[in-house]
Amino acid sequence: MEVNQTLVTHFVLVGFTTDPLLRLVFFVLFLVSYILTLTGNLGLMTLIYLDSRLHTPMYFFVGSLSFLDVWYSSVYTPRILSDCVSKNKVMSLAGCAAQFFFSAGLAYSECFLLAAMAYDRYVAICNPLHYAIAMPKKLCIQLVIGSYLAGFVNAIVHTGNTFRLRFCGDNTINHYFCDAPPLVKMACDDTQVYELILASVIGCNVLATTALILGSYTGIGAAIIRLRSAAGRRKAFSTCSAHLISVSLFYGSILLMYSRPSSQHTPNWDKTNALFYTVVNPLVNPMIYSLRNKDVKAALKKVLGRFIALM
Repeated sequence: MEVNQTLVTHFVLVGFTTDPLLRLVFFVLFLVSYILTLTGNLGLMTLIYLDSRLHTPMYFFVGSLSFLDVWYSSVYTPRILSDCVSKNKVMSLAGCAAQFFFSAGLAYSECFLLAAMAYDRYVAICNPLHYAIAMPKKLCIQLVIGSYLAGFVNAIVHTGNTFRLRFCGDNTINHYFCDAPPLVKMACDDTQVYELILASVIGCNVLATTALILGSYTGIGAAIIRLRSAAGRRKAFSTCSAHLISVSLFYGSILLMYSRPSSQHTPNWDKTNALFYTVVNPLVNPMIYSLRNKDVKAALKKVLGRFIALM
């Protein structure tokens, strides 16, 4: 016998806590992190634009990553800040789908962009004499545009696969944004086919980009070993270290979240793990690519010197 079920038309986001004092603390923390994220990424983009010494393929990709991280953090943090100070935590089904789509699109785009950056590092270290010829500006632009196209095509599949499900019963999402694991738990339909398609889409994209990154760094490792100079090996490793840290943070948190079946997801674990790729990664990326980088430090001193001279 079929039982009538009320379909969900809106969701209520629980967020991190219901305690008023803790909500205020979270508001301050996320506001500071968002300001630092915007300042760091926009500042790095500005430095790359202003200093001609940074007009290289490597920094073109770094600037593109900063641009992506500005929009990526903006998908989540403004909503988190709003929920910290507002009693109305309702999100419409359309709003949930829109957030889900842009979240997926930008996440997939970052996967492909990080893979393109790994290829760039491979060419720079393994074929330095022909680097400018092998990585012309046109190719760099095509790789960035291709990353976005591939990311948002996959987001269409991911979002369509998720929101073809019917949601019923309790409309409370114990999370701070619309994500796949909590949505699947309130689905009225059988989710076996959904989870198979989800695993295939994520698996194919992650495996493809991971294979490209691992292949690039295998070649880079072999090239570094062949270098006779210890200083040359340190310089080559230093060139790649920022990208390796960024890849580890992003891919590690994504795989921890989506490599497990939905039955093994718990709200607190999901929220903590999701923080790394939604808030922490966009915050630390500009620090990773600038704090240990002599070129960026020199560009910053030059720009600050000009600014002080004008005052």
